[in-house]
Amino acid sequence: MGTQCQTKLARNFFSRPATEVAAALLGQTLVRRCEGRRMSGMIVETEAYCAAEGDLDLACHGDRVNKGRPTPRTAVMFGPAGIAYVYFTYGMHWMFNIVTGADNQASAVLIRALQPLEGIEIMRDYRARPDRELTNGPAKLAQAMAITGADNSRDLCDPHGDIWIELGVEIPLLETACGSRIGLGKTPEPWLSMPWRYWMKGNHFVSR
Repeated sequence: MGTQCQTKLARNFFSRPATEVAAALLGQTLVRRCEGRRMSGMIVETEAYCAAEGDLDLACHGDRVNKGRPTPRTAVMFGPAGIAYVYFTYGMHWMFNIVTGADNQASAVLIRALQPLEGIEIMRDYRARPDRELTNGPAKLAQAMAITGADNSRDLCDPHGDIWIELGVEIPLLETACGSRIGLGKTPEPWLSMPWRYWMKGNHFVSR
């Protein structure tokens, strides 16, 4: 699939509709520097929340609560693009998202799974599981990459930041798939079935 290239993605990559960014993120590299140590993983699964400016998505935090207006929790989702939106769920898990789209419109992409590339021994320290289970789910990858609420609102485009997205490898369209998002609970249709989850076919680190 090519070689890794250490080029940090610029803000204009993320300043597009969430569905476009979610698909384009497949094959890119999430990098985390923690205590001077570098970890990275190829993004193999994503989910988009709010497809485009003005579109409603009742699975999205920004649309589902407070009638689409920002709250202290969701304000980060309203822009600018390229910012980390990290939230706590089920009283135990952190979830790592990237804000997308235009300012003042809640929009983000959830990173659901990674294929570890660098720092696997560090990931094992943070998450004591078999290697195949280190990053094959959104809460798992956050734990393995030491991503917590302290990373909420971090600028992924900051040249001096500790978390960012690097240009990875191009994934042919025929090697990707899309389908409905996971774990939406009582979200009504049509949002429950929107095909806004994207993944790499056959990759062992996809969550399911």
